[in-house]
Amino acid sequence: MPVVGVITCQILELEFAYLLSMDQEIAGITVMEDYSSSGLLQSLESLGRLEPRRLPLLSGFSPTFASRMEVLVRVLELGLHSSKRLLQDGLGKAVREMARYVDGIFLGYGLCGNALQNPEELFGDAGVPLFFPRDDEHPVDDCVGLIIGGRDRYYEEQCKEAGTFFMTPGWTRHWRHLFEKEIGKWDPQIAKRIFSSYKRSLLLPTPVLSEKEMRHNIEDFNSLFTLYTESQNGTLNLLQEGWEGAKKALQS
Repeated sequence: MPVVGVITCQILELEFAYLLSMDQEIAGITVMEDYSSSGLLQSLESLGRLEPRRLPLLSGFSPTFASRMEVLVRVLELGLHSSKRLLQDGLGKAVREMARYVDGIFLGYGLCGNALQNPEELFGDAGVPLFFPRDDEHPVDDCVGLIIGGRDRYYEEQCKEAGTFFMTPGWTRHWRHLFEKEIGKWDPQIAKRIFSSYKRSLLLPTPVLSEKEMRHNIEDFNSLFTLYTESQNGTLNLLQEGWEGAKKALQS
């Protein structure tokens, strides 16, 4: 059975912990343990179906289950998307490092501002097949497009209020850290100027985090930028479909 690699961002740590924990085909989960993977590891352990194996380096990985599927996970740091080149280089390096130990890699990323629109060019030397979550015939736009359910719903909500800040579970947990990555040392006045055009926080709750907890997480955010909050159900369907498609391709 294949070893499936997963590379994702901290923003999707809860979604991948939930996805992998619920998958009865998986016999073992190994996670590269560092600061970026701490949230995913905590979530996997709280969900409780499989105890993740922790490794400080990918080079320490070897398969444990010859006849059942297992997963090797690496979580990359927040903020790589702040620079197109930074994301391309960081993800490319991670893909090439992991490719030596797995049969294929599922990437928890979208186009991310079109930084990843040419995967064959960016990752063509990986030597293993790569898979992205997809919206119809194309990769999802980004983590928001993934959780909101695709481009049509994304566009629909932007039309309702152009000044919308989309809040996935991960964004509500990491917004302050992400802003520090974007604008340097946290300065509320600079942040207010940058986000002066925003009017609404739109929560996208899914089974991984309740709306109540998400509202609590963004109280300071809304207060700082004087935003009102609305909520629309998010979905894990596109992530689940992409994962099942990757497994099917590798098993065949």
